[in-house]
Amino acid sequence: MMEPTKSQFSLPSSDCSNLHLAHPTEEENVYIWTNTFKSWGDYLDLPGYIRESQYLTTVPLATNGGMTTWILVDKTLPPNGRPILCSCESFYKRSLTSNAGKVDEVVVHGIASVFCPETLRRRGYTGRLMRELAKVLRAWQSDSYPVAGSVLYSDIGKIYYTKLGWMPNATNAHIEFLPVRGPKPPLVRDILQSELPELCERDEAMIRSALVTLTPGIRRLVIVPDLDHMLWHIAKEDFATEYLYKKLATVKGAIAGPPGKQVWAVWTHRYYGRHDSKPSHNTLYILRLVVEGDRSAYGSSSEPEPKSLSNDQISYLEVVLRAAQAEAADWHLDRVELWEPSPRVEEVIASGIISHTVVERTDDSIASGMWYDDGNVGMPPTWIHNEHYAWC
Repeated sequence: MMEPTKSQFSLPSSDCSNLHLAHPTEEENVYIWTNTFKSWGDYLDLPGYIRESQYLTTVPLATNGGMTTWILVDKTLPPNGRPILCSCESFYKRSLTSNAGKVDEVVVHGIASVFCPETLRRRGYTGRLMRELAKVLRAWQSDSYPVAGSVLYSDIGKIYYTKLGWMPNATNAHIEFLPVRGPKPPLVRDILQSELPELCERDEAMIRSALVTLTPGIRRLVIVPDLDHMLWHIAKEDFATEYLYKKLATVKGAIAGPPGKQVWAVWTHRYYGRHDSKPSHNTLYILRLVVEGDRSAYGSSSEPEPKSLSNDQISYLEVVLRAAQAEAADWHLDRVELWEPSPRVEEVIASGIISHTVVERTDDSIASGMWYDDGNVGMPPTWIHNEHYAWC
């Protein structure tokens, strides 16, 4: 594997016509992971990080062409003998758009792991990679459905990617809860991994039903919270808990209430540092929160909708959130995060049923999108369910 020279005179200009996007070899993948280890290794040593990175290419959302790794290289140089100037990944995400009651299947590409080696920064390589990627992704993997856009989650604020065409979502907020040690409330029960397929199917059916009833004039988009998304996050969780605790976290969420009024949350345990170090910022992310019958996230509908959750559902929501707090405490996590809850859920939490903090993210995990309209960059749709399951 060729190491990039530190001499700027032997490196190509970022606007050089010989630069193009390619896909790395296995040897080049290991080189990329070795370089990104310092930034994203979290609690792992280098061999463990490389094992985790290899493992995450074999799990749902990544397999069968779901994940693509991109590198910016000189096209005149051979694989394993070319400096990798910049790299990233993209993920194929099943999505739905709706306008005037018509629901269409589309593709959204999630961009992740954008990285330029420290010695090659401030030369324009990342910008060149992203501009090339924007062109390629418009038609990438569009054999079955059109590409509606691409999204990324910026950890460097809003300005850089905005200049490249990825506009920040209108809101990037989440609600934080502290872990609380103790038994889970009696009204709630655990969700096991075996239950996730049925719950994801029910969730998607409710989303499709809601999209059909929306009033025209506003284009709305949902990245489908399908099983593959949940299992991708859970795969990273499984690697972490096995590495740190030598066991798996069997509880994948919590559910309360009878069918038709149920409230459930699917979550993941995310470790950024060792569980026995402070501060570690380890987090129980609620990947998806479902409140049956709550369509307040979708905006105006042609069908009447209750103006608030029922008292029963408020109780179910509270016990599900308290179960998340208990789970976080059991697994030595520092906080629980719920991203972009629906207006009805937000109202209930704001009423004081549970102690919390509202956070508007301005520097990290800024959901940003480049959206297409008839193949050209267009106005952003209303992004519904911008929850943590869609993060990559």
